[in-house]
Amino acid sequence: MNNKYDAIIIGGGHNGLVNAAYLAKAGKKVLVLEKRHVLGGAAVSEEVYPGFTYSVCSYVVSLFRPHIIRELNLTKHGYDIIPMDASFQPLPDGDLGLCKWGDASLTRREIARFSKKDSEVYGEFSNVMTHMAKLAKEVIDHPAPDVASINPKELSSLLRMGKVFKNLGSELLHMNIKLLTMSSADFLDLWFESEVLKGPMAVSGIIGTFLGVRSPGTAYVLLHHYMGELDGAFRSWGFSKGGTGGVSMACANAAKSFGAEIRTNVDVAHVKIINGKATGVVLANGDEIDSKIVVSNLDPNRTYLKMIGEDNLTSDITTEIKRFKLRGSSGKVNFALSGVPNFCKKRKGLEYMKGDIAIVPNIDYVEKAYDQAKYGEFSEKPFINIVVPSLTDPTLAPPGKHVMSCFIQYAPFDIKEGPEYWPKLAEKFGDAVQNTIKEYVPDIDSLVLHRQVITPWDLQETFGLTEGNIFQGELTLEQLLFQRPISGFAKYKTPIRNLWMSGSGTHPGGGIMGSGGELSAKSILKEKVI
Repeated sequence: MNNKYDAIIIGGGHNGLVNAAYLAKAGKKVLVLEKRHVLGGAAVSEEVYPGFTYSVCSYVVSLFRPHIIRELNLTKHGYDIIPMDASFQPLPDGDLGLCKWGDASLTRREIARFSKKDSEVYGEFSNVMTHMAKLAKEVIDHPAPDVASINPKELSSLLRMGKVFKNLGSELLHMNIKLLTMSSADFLDLWFESEVLKGPMAVSGIIGTFLGVRSPGTAYVLLHHYMGELDGAFRSWGFSKGGTGGVSMACANAAKSFGAEIRTNVDVAHVKIINGKATGVVLANGDEIDSKIVVSNLDPNRTYLKMIGEDNLTSDITTEIKRFKLRGSSGKVNFALSGVPNFCKKRKGLEYMKGDIAIVPNIDYVEKAYDQAKYGEFSEKPFINIVVPSLTDPTLAPPGKHVMSCFIQYAPFDIKEGPEYWPKLAEKFGDAVQNTIKEYVPDIDSLVLHRQVITPWDLQETFGLTEGNIFQGELTLEQLLFQRPISGFAKYKTPIRNLWMSGSGTHPGGGIMGSGGELSAKSILKEKVI
């Protein structure tokens, strides 16, 4: 086959689909090629067990940019988010635990049970973090400026960022420096005294990184997870109706409404390169499809080393991309349950469970979990972030039954036996998770109808995330902004002419944002390469 397209997008994850929608909306002839049978990449819903729909990998939505929803009219195409109104932390001694609610006064009362001082400070902390998140919003909603360039456009971008920082004032500016340099645990120590409160807050700083809560730099990642926006409200998280794949399908439907073509079960072997220029793709079956440009939604490792190939790269670039840190450290365990897994029977009703449930009694608990991971073992007592989305979206399970999604940290890709040994450890890993949950839900074993264990090896082999990194690369300071994925190629371009990138391995990073796809598409259209 030899169809000529304006753009071919490799990978049908949500960023690739957003990219396709913007390009198609601009009147371009676009083709999306997805290797799996289902769209969404890591933001995917699948009926793995009859009658139960799992959000197999990504499981909550918060960072998706509101302006993308508006510009692509995603609500018309099925984008439907159910807000979360609670965040619960059970405690192993049978205590009522700690629940943070959408109602600030209720949250203060909950915190006061553990520390009156913390309950009084919590509101101020939230206000400061909201200001800081608005600063971060200015960064993630624009391409990263090139600090080494004297191009007037780049200087203008730097000036815009400078004005944002200037408007912070000295106090918030100092706070921003602390966020960029401190560990999440140390940063929270500046504000709070209760270990119960600090535990679930600190773990936001380690998601997607192979670092501990006491590792410098994790405070920024805490901020990254503090930026949730739904309908313009900061710090709002929610469930996609029908599972997280609903977000991806809304993006796909929008792309198709603008004329984009989408194919699944298509394996791209590599990009077709002639005289240093991308001219299309070569499929695993040998077929070639031509296009004016190619956009890779794959991670930097796969884009550079597989889609381009070392023969088409300089040794310096090859070395840099091999230094790009992935170091996956997470896994997932999904359950089909015959009933409700009540995490605190002392609490009346189940409203406290209609958000996320964090198993992390204190800071030391999660740091000990990291200690095991440092030496190549999965954590036997891991940090677990749990949701039971069927409590608010009954379409996910049969009447009276439920799905439970568990995000796990730590599960290092590089276990001491070697990554390829993960399939032999998968069930043991699942048992560790289930046994940890059993400390809070004693009857969990009798409720389990089915268990799906997703290891970092599965994230790599099935979902195309090299080393199982959920953000296509760690969110560490040296891998952000103009250095993501590597300096000189952080504006969605690659060393190959007409080959662009759009995934989470580009600025502004991971999470279900859509920003990589949007900013890449707008950069392509601005440069008029098609």
